[in-house]
Amino acid sequence: MLMSQCRKLIQPQTDMIISNIANICQSCFTISIMVAKVQTIAPIGFDGRLIEVESDSNNGLPSLQIVGLGNKSIDEAKERVKSAIVNSLLEYPKKRLTINLAPAELPKDGTHYDLPIALSILCASGQIKQSELSNSIFAGELALDGNLRAVRGSLSIVDAAKRLGFKKVFLPSADANQASIIEGVEIYPVDNLKSLFLHLKGEKMIPLVVEKVLKNPENESVSIIDDIKGQENAKRALLIAAAGRHNILFTGSPGAGKTMLAQALVSLLPELSIEEKIEVTKIYSLAGESNSEIINKRPFRSPHHTASRVAITGGGSKASPGEISLAHLGVLFLDELPEYPRSTLETLRQPLEDKKISITRANGKYTYPSDIMLVATMNPCPCGYYGDERKECVCTPIQIHNYSRKLSGPLLDRIDLIVNVKAVPHDLLLEKTNTKTQQETAIESIHEALSRQKNRYKSSIVYNNNIKSKDVSKYLILDQDCRNLLARASEKLNLSARSYFKVIKVARTIADLEDSDEINTGHIAEALQYRLNSY
Repeated sequence: MLMSQCRKLIQPQTDMIISNIANICQSCFTISIMVAKVQTIAPIGFDGRLIEVESDSNNGLPSLQIVGLGNKSIDEAKERVKSAIVNSLLEYPKKRLTINLAPAELPKDGTHYDLPIALSILCASGQIKQSELSNSIFAGELALDGNLRAVRGSLSIVDAAKRLGFKKVFLPSADANQASIIEGVEIYPVDNLKSLFLHLKGEKMIPLVVEKVLKNPENESVSIIDDIKGQENAKRALLIAAAGRHNILFTGSPGAGKTMLAQALVSLLPELSIEEKIEVTKIYSLAGESNSEIINKRPFRSPHHTASRVAITGGGSKASPGEISLAHLGVLFLDELPEYPRSTLETLRQPLEDKKISITRANGKYTYPSDIMLVATMNPCPCGYYGDERKECVCTPIQIHNYSRKLSGPLLDRIDLIVNVKAVPHDLLLEKTNTKTQQETAIESIHEALSRQKNRYKSSIVYNNNIKSKDVSKYLILDQDCRNLLARASEKLNLSARSYFKVIKVARTIADLEDSDEINTGHIAEALQYRLNSY
């Protein structure tokens, strides 16, 4: 009886104690399974992928483990992050920390993961709230003292963030100015981890970056066509190439002016639009060639013939853009074309046709844009004087034949204009130009031709050379006389289907330069002249 009464008195207190213990355990369990999440972008290829940096804090021996298929630079982030947090006068948790970079199957590379890893640790330890990190992208390399260093691909990070719907991006101050070219995203320039911590806590706000476009320094050595004496036929071909973005090859003896003609082409091209500036700057940022400047001028890339195939096409351990992509929306100049390895030249065929290049590696496939103008020069033979009127060629017929065979038929098929450049008489080299220079006249003609092309296509197509072969009959209409002339020439020259359409495209550009709505036989005849040199 006494035992029963005692049980009735003790039972409510016991139930209450058990309930309290259960609540405490549940609370502790909830805290222990809390996972902090910070978003960043992996600049993979030309487009970025969203990466979620997850951090879990548990009791145990103090350690930091990073999983998620990261490379050596990410593994070394452990020491950088720990020192940066401590030297920023923040608390580094003495717990067992696990960092996961999701999705785990995607290879991770780069030092820009340092900042999101540090923030995820601070969030998991309760120093930052998860809500303070939401709807934002973070990227940056941490120094041991907590300062932020510039990273590759910052413009690609911001562009991907905008595409994914994020409104705030926190970047190192050195990268923020370049990223400001993309509208619709708030860019916060971060100097160090401490200032970012105070900003997130609402104690000292970081001002938004003020858009400031840095112009490229003027290059005084850029050639213009007024610097080239004589060579009227070559200048005419250069004008056609610039107006329609046609590929061009100059052949001739040494010293005839082939290189100067190629270098003058970039001065005739129109200025980059804002969308084109973003594309070009993204590529240069991914390649590590520009972190703060915005590319305002069309690229002119001239790799040496000893450059490797990877340097031309892109690739390597990080699948970086090559010269073909760095020349995107500009000029790729290959001087002395036959001196390049044949295997390297053959890699140009796909990007010249598709306007992009795909690089396949063991850890993935990367695609970069490569809408380029190919400008090349070559000598007619190894000694360079075959067909020269002033100096005799010393090459044997076999040497000349083998030299020309270095260029395959499919590659020559993708070149729109082939121009023979003869040496200029010495008495013309010091002639003075007219008041209205050829450069000014050429730029006016090209501007008017481009306006006609934009009005004609009213789509993503801007230049005549970008028309797909299946759309030629839709946009470029020929009368019966032009068809007959082109049919006879095609039969005599044995033109391929690609060359046939290229003749029509070049003829359309010639008609645009002459302010003609229709293509006539004169335009077809001139376009055919630039194909004769390849046969």
